[in-house]
Amino acid sequence: MARSEASKGDRSRSAARAAVKQAGGAARERGEPAPRGARKGGDPFTGELRRREVLPLLVMHLIAQGPSYGNQLMERIAGLTEGVLSVNPNTMYPLLRRLEDEGLIEGQWEHPERRSRRFYSLTDTGAAQYAELLKEVRPFLDSVGRSIDEIVREVYG
Repeated sequence: MARSEASKGDRSRSAARAAVKQAGGAARERGEPAPRGARKGGDPFTGELRRREVLPLLVMHLIAQGPSYGNQLMERIAGLTEGVLSVNPNTMYPLLRRLEDEGLIEGQWEHPERRSRRFYSLTDTGAAQYAELLKEVRPFLDSVGRSIDEIVREVYG
């Protein structure tokens, strides 16, 4: 390999490492603690996705499209993210309760006398918060997208 090609490869690998570091380690660079999943050997991408309010954004986005219940939301998120962001009931239901307690969503039982499925709808306050989250989360998602694109370019050319 010629010297200029080797140098180009080194620069490209450095760019890929920097992109990964930006997506997975931006919080640590700012002096913030590592995401919860990262401390336990978790995936830095999904750990950051969870930490950066991406899950509440997705939940509110899906509920804004029409009333939804917990299992339906988990399935839709797994399908939307092709399994990259899978949500279990121990994550989803506390999140739904928190959003409901904050007045961002409201839930109603499908059959109140049996407590079957609880369908959630976005409140007016929730719609305003959803609009804010759209603005706040976008830079992070753009950063992740650029990082993934850089990895794909580096590895697959």
